Amino acid sequence: MLLAYITLLLSLGIPSVPTGVTLDITTLGAKGDGQTMHTSFIQLAIDSVAAKGGGIVLVPAGHFVTAVLHLRSGVELHLADSAVLEGSSHRTDYGKERASALLLADGQHDISITGKGIIDGRGREVVADVFRMLKEGTLQDPEWQHENPWHQKRPTESNRPGIVDFKNCYEVKIIDITLKDAAAWVQTYTECTHLTLEGMRVESTAYFNNDGIDVVDCQDVRIAGCHVNAADDGICLKSSNAESRCDKVVVENCVVRSSASAVKFGTASRGGFKNVSIRNITVYDTYRSAIALESVDGGTLEDVQVQGITARNTGNAIFIRLGHRRQNAPVGIIRHITIKDVTVEVPADKPDKGYETEGPDVLYPHNIFPSSITGIPGHPVEDVTLENINITYRGKDDPAAGRYGLDSLDQVPENEKDYPEFSMFGELPAWGFYVRHAKGIHFNHVRLSRKDPSFRPATIFDDVQGFTLEHCRPAPVFVRSNKAAPDFSKK
Repeated sequence: MLLAYITLLLSLGIPSVPTGVTLDITTLGAKGDGQTMHTSFIQLAIDSVAAKGGGIVLVPAGHFVTAVLHLRSGVELHLADSAVLEGSSHRTDYGKERASALLLADGQHDISITGKGIIDGRGREVVADVFRMLKEGTLQDPEWQHENPWHQKRPTESNRPGIVDFKNCYEVKIIDITLKDAAAWVQTYTECTHLTLEGMRVESTAYFNNDGIDVVDCQDVRIAGCHVNAADDGICLKSSNAESRCDKVVVENCVVRSSASAVKFGTASRGGFKNVSIRNITVYDTYRSAIALESVDGGTLEDVQVQGITARNTGNAIFIRLGHRRQNAPVGIIRHITIKDVTVEVPADKPDKGYETEGPDVLYPHNIFPSSITGIPGHPVEDVTLENINITYRGKDDPAAGRYGLDSLDQVPENEKDYPEFSMFGELPAWGFYVRHAKGIHFNHVRLSRKDPSFRPATIFDDVQGFTLEHCRPAPVFVRSNKAAPDFSKK
């Protein structure tokens, strides 16, 4: 195939591409008119530059429509100012059995996408075409007719293309580009090493399952200075391989708006997460948690540092969950977590109300959900330090929505196998922080406040072994602990 492309290049009278140069796709016949399909022109440019050892493929100003492209080793795909790379609006252009992402790379090295241009997945148009094909019977999807728990019908993710899907790649850089409106996860990097995402902007609210950034079992990762507005989790670390994990990851100086959680580990958590630093993150109008750390598939989540989270109009501050969703795997581990300098304002109403794709409504009456740290019986979350945490809650509590006395805490379900999210237990007996099945918990300057009174205590510690608290307000309630309530003289 590569030889055929080079032969075509020469037959067009275009000189052989020297190593390290810039090849403008318009020199191969690309028009940028927003109508012509440019897949062959752009792929020819990529393959020609790669064949000569690498260089830059330039997408100049204009609108260039394309189907699936494969990025090659040594190639930088550069989108100039006012350049728009538009994905095809036709589902069939992304493959027959399963929808491919628009930009693919597998086993490549030294690849990059740069520039101030836009890559537009055209998610609305693609999904409309998927629905058309499903209704005509020309596309099969066994799940789309079934309503999910929130009474939504949608095609499976396998029929909805993302924008970027890189696997097993080394030295990957995505710099300054804007990724817009995927039909599913915007960008996924799986088992890549030395991955840098910097200055990127994600504006993708066209449809469901629209994670802004997904990093799966990658090593040596830096995500910096990115702005993410996504119709699902914003920045998400995942682990799908029980023999691998996300390791040595830095996420810093980012702004996130999400119809799910802003920064999340999981839900896929088979291998785990280690040596992760999250710092200086601004969150706004986010449906679920500002920070969600989850291990529910048997993985180990450890050595995580979180510092400097500022969140306004966000449904939950901190969610840490050790569960056992994957019953054929052993229970995972969560340990050695430090979270510092967090300020969150939790509203009374749904925080993403009015966005094009909102998080799902909670389908039962409830009072405001607290932050939480929860393990399962016999498997505690271990060694968690919270320092300088300020969470403000709005909204009045209604006893009719649900009420637990301290003598009825066993009624709070364990839900070991359930999907992890801050509302997974239903009504909870605390309004500010709920800690259950944990060991070695340290609270220092944790201050919880609310604008309206509540019949519930601010914090409940249930089955917690070994804790220290200093300068915390209001004072927590302890039940079923192996240690007497501490002295609150330090206030």
